[in-house]
Amino acid sequence: MPKPLVLHPDRLFPTDPNVRAIARTLYAEIADLPIVSPHGHTDPYWFAGNAPFGNATELLLVPDHYIFRMLYSQGVPMEALGVRNRSVDPRAAWHLFAERYHLFRGTPSRMWLDWVFSEAFGIDVLLGADTSDLYFDTITAALATDAFRPRALFDRYRIETIATTESPLDTLEHHRTIRESDWGGNVITAYRPDPVVDPEFEGFRDNLARFSELSGEDCFSWSGYLAAHRKRRAFFAQMGATSTDHGHPTALTANLTTAEAADLFARVSKGEVSAADAELFRGQMLTEMAAMSLDDGLVMQIHPGSFRNHNAQVFARFGRDKGADIPTRTDYVHALKPLLDRFGNEASLSIILFTLDESSYARELAPLAGHYPCLKLGPSWWFHDSPEGMRRFRRMTTETAGFYNTVGFNDDTRAFLSIPARHDVARRIDCGFLAELVAEHRLEDWEAADLARELTYGLVKQAYRL
Repeated sequence: MPKPLVLHPDRLFPTDPNVRAIARTLYAEIADLPIVSPHGHTDPYWFAGNAPFGNATELLLVPDHYIFRMLYSQGVPMEALGVRNRSVDPRAAWHLFAERYHLFRGTPSRMWLDWVFSEAFGIDVLLGADTSDLYFDTITAALATDAFRPRALFDRYRIETIATTESPLDTLEHHRTIRESDWGGNVITAYRPDPVVDPEFEGFRDNLARFSELSGEDCFSWSGYLAAHRKRRAFFAQMGATSTDHGHPTALTANLTTAEAADLFARVSKGEVSAADAELFRGQMLTEMAAMSLDDGLVMQIHPGSFRNHNAQVFARFGRDKGADIPTRTDYVHALKPLLDRFGNEASLSIILFTLDESSYARELAPLAGHYPCLKLGPSWWFHDSPEGMRRFRRMTTETAGFYNTVGFNDDTRAFLSIPARHDVARRIDCGFLAELVAEHRLEDWEAADLARELTYGLVKQAYRL
């Protein structure tokens, strides 16, 4: 007999019955607040075209690198899961996943997926080899109905705003289609300039040529290159963007003179660039982006500390973002100082810092955000977007940075239905943390209730200027 799938109503709350009761009360007050998703990687085409998702594999398996990185680690070829392989039988790919579902025990993916299976599709038995076809058929049949089209799901889960992420080379035609439609969903973009600010990004010179075409500027001259960024940022803002996003290997910043920066750009734009010049140029561009944010008001997000595409063979065969990005140690105190020397005291500038190096929370990030007016702390991210990661974040940053130098939660996902699942986890963890403070008489119950709402809804809207 299949095992039952049960979502316990008190999941993730503290085990002490008195503290759990407080957490339960707090959660009841914020559980149904709208979702604000200010940073993610869902495809704007979904909302522009509003076409039905094809099947369970297309919706839940292929977009989710959390899933296939685990399966790949256990020897399952990515081609067999449908990654960059349209010829694969989606039912067969789903079965490979289902018969290995036990591999996800104890992981955040298991929690998110169980929530989706139960809450979105009403399935009450656990996924496994014996229920693989039941799952595939139930989910695929539901996806053929109007209730499971992208816009209907957006409305069903009370998504108030969702930000996708596009490069300056994107024409944003899908965002234009959304804005010109009669649908009221708020889908905005975010400016992610990595392909034209990272000299080690594949096709960098070709990207600069395309950048020139789109902007009407000479992007092989320093002044024209900066002017192109200003133009494209303005275009993105017209299409709803309130933020930029920068996925650099490190948090290094630089503050070169105009002449030094122009000389550096002349070297990197030739296409043959040293690792040292590439790193220095990325650092200079973080400072240049901060200057532009001070002018145009776009919130700046810095996501450093990932050795991206660590598996060279996977990168060569499947491209970027296939589960082979690995966290690295990250220095913020010294790396950010050139930028902060120039802009750190600008209260009208907003820079949100993320990390994959948890050792930096209490030592570097919380003290920095607890002092500099321009800095805020992004939530626990990526590998730490998990119950224990969220708890560590709150325990290691709250005493120094407080709650109001943080920015709520963002899901950073490509898998659409994981959005409500991830936000539910974050809300439960925050309510549990606040409940502990109430039980220890460090907060009054009304303060905890106020904070629960702020952590869920208020701070994210303020931080991202929504």
